[in-house]
Amino acid sequence: MSLPVLETKRFTQENGYRIIVQSPDQNVLKIVEHVLAEASLKYGDYDSVTFKTAAGVQQFRSLGSGRNVATETVVEVPCVELSFFLESNEALVTRVVEAIYAAHPYEEPVVFVEACLRTVHIRGLDEDNPNRFWNSAPADWVPKEHR
Repeated sequence: MSLPVLETKRFTQENGYRIIVQSPDQNVLKIVEHVLAEASLKYGDYDSVTFKTAAGVQQFRSLGSGRNVATETVVEVPCVELSFFLESNEALVTRVVEAIYAAHPYEEPVVFVEACLRTVHIRGLDEDNPNRFWNSAPADWVPKEHR
């Protein structure tokens, strides 16, 4: 499947990769630190851009062919998903996934690398839009630095 070409004057598009990592929440900061040592995770006018879900449940059964003994039944571990975008650079993607493996607590980290398309705003457009947070009373989520 090929990615679409979006023709608009409102934003630009960039092809790249969405990286998704499942991990216990307590290990996410270390994973992000290792990733940021390889990539700035720039998104338009921002960097260090990641997304972390609320905790869910990851399940698995060890087959006993790796470091851990076989488990008779499926076990469950609370995990979050961390995701971010990388530009289309296979060497960079390889280094970042290696950094994830170095920081992740699992023998077999669950890491997905998906080809994707992201949109990036064109600076200066639509700044008077009444829906922009700076054009209304600050919502609770707005960082104090931007109020």
